[in-house]
Amino acid sequence: MRVSRLMLVTLRDNPAEAEITSHQLLLRAGYIRRLAPGIYAYLPLMWRVLRKVAEVVREEMDSTGALETLLPQLQPAELWQRSGRWSGYTAGEGIMFHLEDRQGRELGLGPTHEEVVTSLAAELLRSYRQLPVNLYQIQTKFRDEIRPRFGLMRGREFIMKDAYSFHADEDCLRRTYAAMDQAYRRIFARCGLHAVAVEADSGAIGGSASQEFMVTADAGEDLILTSSDGRYAANQERAVSLAAAAVPLPGGCRSAGTGELLNTPNQTSIGDLCSAHGFDPSQIVKVLLLLARFDSGREQPLLVCLRGDQQLNEVKLANAIAAQLAAEQGSLLGITPLSADMLEQQGLPPLPFGFVGPDLGDAVLAGARRWSCSFVRLIDHTAASLESFVCGGNQPDSHRVGVSWSGLGLKPEPLDLRSAQAGDRCLHDPDQLLQASRGIEVGHIFQLGRKYSQAMEACFTSETGASEPFWMGCYGIGVSRLAQAAVEQHHDGNGIRWPLAIAPFEVVVVPANGADTTQASLAEQLYTALGRAGVDALLDDRAERAGVKFKDGDLLGIPWRVVVGRGAATGMVELVDRRGGEPRELEASHLLDLLLPEIERQRRGLLEP
Repeated sequence: MRVSRLMLVTLRDNPAEAEITSHQLLLRAGYIRRLAPGIYAYLPLMWRVLRKVAEVVREEMDSTGALETLLPQLQPAELWQRSGRWSGYTAGEGIMFHLEDRQGRELGLGPTHEEVVTSLAAELLRSYRQLPVNLYQIQTKFRDEIRPRFGLMRGREFIMKDAYSFHADEDCLRRTYAAMDQAYRRIFARCGLHAVAVEADSGAIGGSASQEFMVTADAGEDLILTSSDGRYAANQERAVSLAAAAVPLPGGCRSAGTGELLNTPNQTSIGDLCSAHGFDPSQIVKVLLLLARFDSGREQPLLVCLRGDQQLNEVKLANAIAAQLAAEQGSLLGITPLSADMLEQQGLPPLPFGFVGPDLGDAVLAGARRWSCSFVRLIDHTAASLESFVCGGNQPDSHRVGVSWSGLGLKPEPLDLRSAQAGDRCLHDPDQLLQASRGIEVGHIFQLGRKYSQAMEACFTSETGASEPFWMGCYGIGVSRLAQAAVEQHHDGNGIRWPLAIAPFEVVVVPANGADTTQASLAEQLYTALGRAGVDALLDDRAERAGVKFKDGDLLGIPWRVVVGRGAATGMVELVDRRGGEPRELEASHLLDLLLPEIERQRRGLLEP
């Protein structure tokens, strides 16, 4: 391929729309162009990268025995209604593009394909003798992101590999899950990525176990917590830890458990309360008033208690609410803070926000127009373990000191609702502390169990002749996200530094002066020889200054550059490794002998030490 035919336009400055380095570089180097927020065209260079990533994925998936297929992107709403996810993906999270056809039938553009593939399995897989089966596809997905950003990291249209496995028993599912775990590790290593496997929340996909693969990068949206001994790693949404011990209340602050009233004018925050009275945040129980909405139409007020030095983990809270109420009320659409305006709309009197205690009575909800008239109460274990604490007095400008749960007439059922933090002690070894880093999720695998097969009545005949729902797993890799994550992890001040296994080209041949017939002739010879040797080569045949070509070469990130300059008259060329190091001058006749073994090593995706 010749640069003159690439439709290449590079930019000198960072586009205003690009917030992170990888997004900036892909735009500047002419790999992608934005058509609308979250919608990008993959230009020829980027498409070559994506094809190479997809080929690595295919090879590793095929090696596990998975079968490639291609499923419809337009999906009938009826399938999603059977699984119970239609409302959550349209009215709740709202990430599914959905429409009506001319006959008035509802359809969705697939963000994922559990429903489609499960319905197919129900029709095609009738006997345990046909199992296990693992189907995968690589195709475009669609998600109506509220705030598309970071280029291909969080787009509304993206390329994904998704796989779905069907099993006769749970042990078989676990074996396939383990095989996919190893395949994913090989994929990321071959693509030149340093990826970390972490425990993760199953989210809207569901299931009993899941694991994310994170590319470590400062621009990552996810916080990863790991133990220093390497034995524990989890996304913060899922992470567990031992909180620091609470500071006991002084003996003089203790009472019979009902508490002593303390005047606290305008002290609505934990910080205000501690500053004014010398309390430690761990001595305080804070109360959050929230509202959960379900697709059944029910709106359920929540009263959540945490220790004052802890932060609410919204994912853990949503999981706890779904576990308690989803069977009765359907899909959880969202959780929002209660406000004075919301109370007024329900015809309810104001509440003393900032001064609410755990024992706030249900009577304050009496007469609500749409809400349930009693709180669902949830208490984090750090708050539940306090023997004596400070809490709101349920009236403006007052708190109570020396309160106990029994004194309030409450029997807390401890839940894990807090966010683990860097510096917390580890459960597996309290001498180990959690460390924090940022990560970009590039893969996620799930043990779905029987969630979808039961909901959609997808069954097979077992060895005993009984009809049983399938055991299922699903396994996703963001192909386009992986490509940008590689840039985030492999770049320098001059541009991209692609790992060779996924680079658009392996070598670029640059005649410093294209008007010099000797240089142009030798460059053509080397370009032809590289191609015949099976090297993916690019020839910069533009009528540009050498400095422009070198600068563009660094920006594009091609792993190897062969410069044909003044030494061409004596058969000498310069070899430049984009990863760094001093340029090497060598005879053109020796170029292939030196370069081919190194390219072959890098093609296998061996990471730098």
